Amino acid sequence: MKNIHKVLAGAGLTALGAIGTKAAVDYLRNRDQEEVVDESQGDQEISAPEEEVAYAVVKPESVQDFLDKSFEANRYVPNRSPKVFEYKGKSYMVIWARDNKQNKNQMLVFEYTDEGRDMIASVGYTTSKTDYNLQLSDTPFAVEVNGQKLESGKGETQGADNVDFVLS
Repeated sequence: MKNIHKVLAGAGLTALGAIGTKAAVDYLRNRDQEEVVDESQGDQEISAPEEEVAYAVVKPESVQDFLDKSFEANRYVPNRSPKVFEYKGKSYMVIWARDNKQNKNQMLVFEYTDEGRDMIASVGYTTSKTDYNLQLSDTPFAVEVNGQKLESGKGETQGADNVDFVLS
C-alpha cells in the first residue's frame, strides 16, 4: 500500500483519511465517495487479499491541479469522486470530469509504474455518443458502457449517462 502514498504525492492529491481496504467489486461499483477511514488508526500496513483493493479517499477538488498540469488548464473539471487504489500490486487512478473543450464528460484512467504513469483508458461520453480509447487488455479491468464491458481498442458506441471502471 506504500504505492498509494507515492501516487497521492506525485499527483498532488489530498487524502481525506487513512488508507482502507474493500472488496474490489464493491469499491469499483460504488459511484459515491468512499467513507473516510478513522484517521486515529493511522496508515496501517494491511495485507489485502487478492480480491480486495487498498484505497485512499481523495478530496475531489484536489484533482483539479493535477488535471490542469497534465492537460490544458481548466479543460477538465472533476464531476465525480476520483478513485485512487492498488489492486494486485499495481496502482491506479480513475478521474471522471467534464471536458469543457469538447462539451462532454470524460473518464481518464492512469496506471502507475516505476517509470511513471500511463493513461490506459480515455472515454468521452454524452447521451448521444460514447467514444473510447482503451488499453486494458493487460489489466483485470474493463470500462462498462450501458451494461457492455469494453477492454481494448478505439471506437464509438451509443451514448451514456455514466460510464464505470469495473473488473473484467
